[in-house]
Order: sequence, then structure tokens, then C-alpha cells
Amino acid sequence: MIKSFITSFKLKNTYRANSIIYSIKQFPIINKILPNSLYKNKGLKIFANIISILLEIIFTFIGKFLYVWLVIFSMLAIYSVEKNDLFLHIFLFLTIGGAFMNTYMLNPTKDKYYAIVLMNFDAKKYGLSNYYYQLLRIIIGFMPFTVLFGLIINIPLWLCILLPFFVVAVKLIVMNYCIWDYKKTKKAKNENIPTAIVWSIIAICVLLAYGLPALNIVINQTIFLIVFVVAIIFGIYSIFIINSFKDYRKMYKQILTETNVYAMENNTGVKAMKDNSLKQIELDNGYISNKTGFAFFHELFVKRHSKILTKAVKKQAVIILLIFAILFIAIKINPIIAGKINRITLVYLPYFVFIMYCINRSSSVTQAMFMNCDHSMLTYRIYRTPKVILGIFRERLKTLIIINLLPALLIGFGLATLLYLSGGTDNPINYLVIIVSIIAMSIFFSVHYLVMYYLLQPYNASTEMKSSTYKVVQGLTYFVAYFFIGVKIPTLYFGIAMIIFCIGYSLISLVLAYKYAPKTFKLRT
Repeated sequence: MIKSFITSFKLKNTYRANSIIYSIKQFPIINKILPNSLYKNKGLKIFANIISILLEIIFTFIGKFLYVWLVIFSMLAIYSVEKNDLFLHIFLFLTIGGAFMNTYMLNPTKDKYYAIVLMNFDAKKYGLSNYYYQLLRIIIGFMPFTVLFGLIINIPLWLCILLPFFVVAVKLIVMNYCIWDYKKTKKAKNENIPTAIVWSIIAICVLLAYGLPALNIVINQTIFLIVFVVAIIFGIYSIFIINSFKDYRKMYKQILTETNVYAMENNTGVKAMKDNSLKQIELDNGYISNKTGFAFFHELFVKRHSKILTKAVKKQAVIILLIFAILFIAIKINPIIAGKINRITLVYLPYFVFIMYCINRSSSVTQAMFMNCDHSMLTYRIYRTPKVILGIFRERLKTLIIINLLPALLIGFGLATLLYLSGGTDNPINYLVIIVSIIAMSIFFSVHYLVMYYLLQPYNASTEMKSSTYKVVQGLTYFVAYFFIGVKIPTLYFGIAMIIFCIGYSLISLVLAYKYAPKTFKLRT
């Protein structure tokens, strides 16, 4: 098994190294300097392999750090229960939900596809060796941070050390269940396509993790230890089941298909997106517009694609209204909850940067614009002229801002109302700052994604994403938004700073778009 893992690791590292070289070649200017023969350069290949190994080490720790810090530790301040018990409580339920979301074994990755399907590796040896490697990464990656944050809130050192082993035990149990289910149904579970049952389990775990503490209900250290011992016993038993299972090749044959592995990259994935998109287009010849020129062209597009553009936003609006309705009732019934919500509203405005990032539809809308319009229109020279590009850009910006404005207004006024009903504030300006800052965040993401689309246009004629720069900017956007989850700043100061930043960033971005979009907005090869 060790030999199989070494071979598989070399294969994975080679694939990553080539991907790194490919990504480097996609950056502006660099792609013109570096020749295609770059892949044969031994020195650069060694450099890419070193980067690949470093990334493997970094990702072993950085994801675990962010998870423990932002998702668990930073949430402790919200509740008025014992911090050490709360930490264990959240850790337990999120671990159970995470085990169903990420099995590692049933993730249809490219390296598995290359090794098992194309190169005919022994499926069992390959699957098990990589699976146990991932479990070892969990222990190594979690250990420093469960110890660090655990000791801060007075969790015993020995228990902090045991927490990563609890994660591994739960994942083993879930994998045991997946094997049992496969034996019963002969259908392998693809973790990238969770079933309704899996989503339900995840939702229940998240609700129990964050909902019960609001009612002052948390599991204590004794209960956690009982659950831990049970998990370890069943985890050890699961190892024997996982090792004795013989049908790994048959199971992998079901999930390691081109459709699953390449998902949104291959023609099948693109075709699926197009087919789904076409079903939602309203081909009504009766659509008319009183506008002219670019505004006329864009308005017809918006009317025909209204389902794609607004369906998700309407659902978001309903969910937001329900959440605020529940919170309004809660603060009227329970004064303790009212006090907590009041404190949260006055210091946790930064948290809503990530929420506005998650609900903003600009990324999906720009993808729909390309798939249903630009990928065809960009083949015409007149569509690439500065006048046309900038004219349509202005109309699209208005549309994006309007689409994202509905949930932003509901959240802004909802938070201001929550603040008022939960006890209010000594400074009435806080109400206005909350509303305006949420709207500013919404406009910021609308501008950001549209400008990014026009300056970095990442798709080729087959609607495949080919821009590494676009992916890097996407990743940085997510990381920055995620970072704000753990930030606590008085609402007045943060809100004013966010409004000023959003206005400044939007103006600069629009100037860049007007200056460079006519040169950069084109089909990639």
C-alpha cells in the first residue's frame, strides 16, 4: 500500500506541477514571454514540483486554522454559556455534518480518474492509501489549532489533543455507512452531488451547533467524552469494514466518469449548463422595449432571461423575510435573546460582508450573460468596439445593482429594525449607517464582479473558464470576505469605513473598466 501511495503521490504532484505551469502561462504579459516548450524545462518542472509540495503543506494547515478560528472560536463571543463547553458543542455537531459533506474516499478527483480509470491502478490500494493519507492530514492539520484555541478557553490539553482523532473517527464511521449503503443499493455516493438526506443532515447539524446555544443548551465535557469514546469504538470497527471491502473498482467505476470528474470543464458539463439555461429562457416574440440602442438590446435580454436573473433573488428575499420574522418574535418573547441580538447588531456588522458576498448574484449573472449572449456576440467585430462594449456595460451595471438591491434592502432595514426592537442605540446614526453600509456592500460586489468579468473575461468560445487571473481574484475575494467573519468593530465606525471604501473602489473600478474593457473584453483561445 505504501508503494501505491508513493506512486499516486508522484502522479498527483506531476499533474499539479503541470497545472501550475499552465496557470502561470495564463497571466497577462507572462503568457507572451513563456513558450509552449515550457513543459519540457526540467528546472521549471522542479520549481513547480516544489511549489506543489509547499501548497500541499500549506493547505494541510491553513484550512484547518480558518475553520477552527472563524467557524468555531470566533462564534463563542455571541453566546453567554461556558466557552469551553460551547467550543466542544459546536465542534461535535459540525464534525458530524462535515463528515457527510466530505468523505475524501468518494470525491471524484482527476488524480483518481487518471490513476484508476486511465492507468488501471489497483483501485483498492490507491483508494485506501490516499484515504488514510487524508485522515493523517486531518490529525496533523487540526492538532496545532485545537490545542492553541482550546487552551485559550481552558480546555484540558489532553482533550485538545484528542479532538482531531474524533474527526477521523466520525469520518471512518460515515465511510462505513457509505460502504454499507453501496452493498445494499449497488449505487455509489458521489460527495460532490449530495442527496437530499445528506443536505438535511448537514442542515440539522448546523442548526444544533449554533441554535441550541442560543437557548442556553450545550453539551458539556462529560457528554462529549462519552460521544468521543463511542465514536472511537465504531471508528476502529469501521477500519476493518473499510479494509475488507473488495468492490472498490466497481464503486469507483460509477463515480469516476468524465461527467463527474470534469464537471463544469468538459463539453458534457457545459452542455448541461446550456440545456438548463435554455429551459429558463422566455422566447416570447411579444417582448417590446421603448428604449433604443444598447439599452434596447440589453432590456430584451433581461426580459427573456428574467427567470435566470431573478429567480434566486426572489427565493433569497423569502428566506430573509422568514429569518427576520423569527428573530422579531424571539426578541419579543425572550429579553435575554433581545439583549444578545442588540450587542451583536452593534459590533458584528463586518460579518455581513461575507453574507453579502454569499447572496450576491453577480457572478452567476455574468456567467449567464456570457453563455446566453456574449459567447456568440463577441465573434462579431462590431460587438467588440469600445462604443458598444461601454454602452452595454453601463446597462448591465444598472441591472446588476437592481437585481442585488432587493435582498440588500431587506437585510439593511431588517437589521435596523432588529436593533430598534432589541433595545435600540444611543446614537441614532447607527440605524442609517447599517442600512446604507449593507446597500454599499451589495453595490460593491455588483461592480466588482462585472468589472472583473470585463477586464479579465475568463471564458473561451466553448464557455470553458481559461483565466487563472480570474480564478485568483475570485479566490482572494472569497478569502477577504471570509476573513471579516471573525472581525468585531463598532457598527458606526465599520459602517462609515465600508461606505467610503465601497464608493472609492467602485469609482476606481469603473474608471479602469472604461479605460481597458475595450481591449480586454474578448473571447479567450
